[in-house]
Parts: sequence; structure tokens; C-alpha cells
Amino acid sequence: FLFGYAASFDLRYVPYAVMDSCNCKASTELLTHLDSTGMFIRAMTLTSQSQIEDAVVTGKVVAAINIPSDFAAKLSSGQTAPVELILDGRNSMTASLAGAYISSIAANYGASITGQTSAVSVDTRSWYNPTLDSRWNILIALIASLSLLQTMMMAAFSVARERERGTFDQLLVTPLTPPQILVGKAVPSIIIGIAQSTLIFLIVQFGIHIVGSVGLLYLGLLFFNIAAVGIGLSISALCTNMQQAMLWSFLLIVPFVLLSGFVSPIANMAVGVRYLTYLNPLRFGLEIVKRVYLEGAVLGDIWMEFIPLTLMAAVCLPIAGWLFRHKLY
Repeated sequence: FLFGYAASFDLRYVPYAVMDSCNCKASTELLTHLDSTGMFIRAMTLTSQSQIEDAVVTGKVVAAINIPSDFAAKLSSGQTAPVELILDGRNSMTASLAGAYISSIAANYGASITGQTSAVSVDTRSWYNPTLDSRWNILIALIASLSLLQTMMMAAFSVARERERGTFDQLLVTPLTPPQILVGKAVPSIIIGIAQSTLIFLIVQFGIHIVGSVGLLYLGLLFFNIAAVGIGLSISALCTNMQQAMLWSFLLIVPFVLLSGFVSPIANMAVGVRYLTYLNPLRFGLEIVKRVYLEGAVLGDIWMEFIPLTLMAAVCLPIAGWLFRHKLY
């Protein structure tokens, strides 16, 4: 089900912005060719150059097309008419495919007018990943995704292992309260998750230097790991042995990866599946890591990503603490 509706490398939905300084018949026809594909959706019509940055930085569009005022004049005089294309390189695969499609559409339109495919040239610039190197996205995404894998599984195994051995019952009759037990189980997993992210971060730094604040990156990773540990401890509290905890962990890890935007863009997923991504901590963890690392985002740009992570932790951790004391098995 997930591979059928979530994992897709085909472009199905590409929102774009247009800045049409020419506002002529030729530019209108070019944009009509683009809109008629059904793939490119004009999300914004801009009125000034300064709006391009906001449209791309906030992720509202994947591409921004800037048509200069002399576009029609150059096309009619037989000169090459340039069009500027700005791509959001934070998702290199989508940006690369979108750029190739737009260049092809522009070339076909130029050929239909003048008979030459070079009549309209597309000057492409990619922000945040100038060469559209997919390695950048993969390596940076590993800072969060590998941390999730280890953190959640360690938290899931911690209580289940003790229940299987019978030592958890002894822990419950000590003066420790369930919240204290919860903290004792959560903190080691969080520390190891941060340590794992640090190791990957140091490796990635050799080839891709961080643009934003390292402190903000670690703040995001802290919130992300707390949410992941909350899910892991909830699994652990529900399971009575290691085998159950392992099965539940593997059952969740694959959907988390597929629904995070790591494998394929969330915008390409089926509408119903997109709603499931809001239950996925990895979606928001990847967004924080990529935006801070590549874009240099500040807290004011990404504070919304912290809210779902906080809600996940606020729901899962109390449930796990309650199950520690009240679960019947």
C-alpha cells in the first residue's frame, strides 16, 4: 500500500511561481504550455523580484520562473530569448526533473514559433544545492533518519527486555515513581541518538558545510529524539517481550521512512497518504535538518516544525508512563 501510494519518483505536482515582466502574448503562450501539462500548478503570480526569494525559501513553490520584459522582442527579432528559472535544490531529484521538464517545454515552444529549439533558453539556478547533487540530500537526511532507527529501537527494547526477564516488576515496587522511571529510560536513548547524529554530522561536514546554526540544528535534533523515544517507550510499554518490541519497531520504521519525504517528495504522494505524514516525527526532523543545514534557516523560519514533535512527545511519553504502572499482562 505504502509503496504504491507514497513512494513515487514521478512528478505529479509541481507548484511554481511566475514573475512575468513582459506580460505579452508570447509569455502567456509559454506559461499556457506549462500549465497544460497538469503537472505544473501556478501557485503564485509575483509582482516584484523580491517576492521570488520568499516564495522559494518558504517552500511554497518548487520553481520560480522569471520572464524578462524584452522576452517577446528578442523572440520576434530572431534572437535567443532567455528565461530565468530558480529551483529549490533542497529536494534535488524533484528540482532536477522539474528543471528538465521546463527546459523541454520552453524548447518546444520556441521551435513552434521560430522553428529552432534554441529560440528560448532557460537559465537555471538552483538554490541551496547549486549542482543538484542528490548526495547532499541523502547524507544530510541520514543525520535524522539513522538517529530515529537506533533511538526508537533502543527505547522500545529497554522496558520489553526487563519485562521478559522479570526485573521490571522489581523496579515498579521501588520508591521510584513512573515519571522517574520514564526519565531514566528515556535519557540514555536520547543521548545515544544525539551522539549518533553528531557522528554522521561530522562525517557529512567533510563534504557539505552547514550554512545555518549548529545550536539550532541540535535543538531540533533534541526535540526530534524526544518524540522518537516517546514512540519507542510506548511500544515498549505495550509489549511483554523483546520479540514483540522488535516486530512493532520494524513495522513502524519502514512507514516512517517512506512517509518522511526522504524517499520521494510528500507532494507526490496520494492525498490520503499525505495526512499520515503528520503523524511521522521523521517528516519534521528532516525538514528541520535540511532547512538549517542547506538554507541557513533561523528559529523564526522553522518554529512550526517543533510543534508536532512537541505534541508527539507530550502524548506518547505520558501514555508510556501510565502503561508502566497500569498495563495488565
